[in-house]
Amino acid sequence: MLHKATDSIQTVTTVEGIAALRPCYERLQGITGNAVPFALYEWHLAWCRHFLNHDPDVKDEPLFFVLHNSSAACVAIVPFVISRRRFGPFKIVSIQALGADPAITEIRTPLIEVGYEYSTLQAVQNELSKVGNWDWIHWTGLNGALAEATHKMGELQPQPPLSDFVLDLTPSWEDFRSSRKRNIRESLRHCYNSLKRDGLGFELLVIEAPGEVRGALDRFLELHVMRASLPANAVHPNRFASAVARDFLYEVCEQLSRRGILRIFQLKIGSQIVAVRIAFAVGDRLYLYYSGFDPAWSKYSVMTTTVAEAIKYAIAHDFKTVGLSPGLDVSKTRWSPRQVDYQSAYQSGARLRSRLACEAYMEARSGEGLLGRLLKYFIPARRF
Repeated sequence: MLHKATDSIQTVTTVEGIAALRPCYERLQGITGNAVPFALYEWHLAWCRHFLNHDPDVKDEPLFFVLHNSSAACVAIVPFVISRRRFGPFKIVSIQALGADPAITEIRTPLIEVGYEYSTLQAVQNELSKVGNWDWIHWTGLNGALAEATHKMGELQPQPPLSDFVLDLTPSWEDFRSSRKRNIRESLRHCYNSLKRDGLGFELLVIEAPGEVRGALDRFLELHVMRASLPANAVHPNRFASAVARDFLYEVCEQLSRRGILRIFQLKIGSQIVAVRIAFAVGDRLYLYYSGFDPAWSKYSVMTTTVAEAIKYAIAHDFKTVGLSPGLDVSKTRWSPRQVDYQSAYQSGARLRSRLACEAYMEARSGEGLLGRLLKYFIPARRF
């Protein structure tokens, strides 16, 4: 692969500075074909407004690297956050991709024009060496050529990849449905026929207009809590339990609706909205985000119906793919999706203390080891 050279790098460390980067994001969105909603300008800006910590124990600051080529065109945005945690006389400094939240930002990846992956990582590494005194860097969202480029970065400690799942669409719903495995075809038959047998019809509402977003999100949150409250539903926790997460959701969805990116799919039976799925239309992909449903309607598999109707919508509107979001569970794999892996790795600082802190942090995340348990106990948690 041809490695293109970057000419300059800019470090942005304020929310105001990020707000000024809209033209850079717009260029990269168009030229990279990005289909990840979590790499959009609106997502990054709203995230910094809501999730950055500014308290005595945990202080976060943006650390965005913006790279240009010799023609002054923006070729890369690498969005980091630097976190300084203090416990007693000790201070730990970590650098990680924007999106360290309670599973709100599902994929954390930079925006880099094709061909600039290697030179971007070189330039960012040089800048990070100037920051000094950091204990570790968590590199995430490394895919394709970007993942290959990281192999030349020096000693990294690879982590299990994040697996995303994507459906490649066919020209018609019938072609798509008939190409699925028997189990999902049976599920689809059940969810539609069960409603008919009981004399029930449904309507799919697609909320896009900014003025309708808040009301639709109100109902989504109600149904999301209902889904999370099911006794045997531990795999679907309430991701928006905190006021910070809810405020962020309202802001980012309203902003994205103004750009025509937001879709909120509502399944209506009679006068009730019984299931909701948030989605984002980014490039040629319809990305399905979080959902909620009323358990009183679970015997009709209303969530399966909602996803099926969203796929029909994507086909009718000429989307090429549907993103089912990361996470290996049967609700995704039964659709026979394509798996896309994003690599992740830790890079520890040069000091012995930094290497020990990095090791302990990785153990804390895995819940293993004495160092990890001590670190998890003593270091203040992020507040969301």
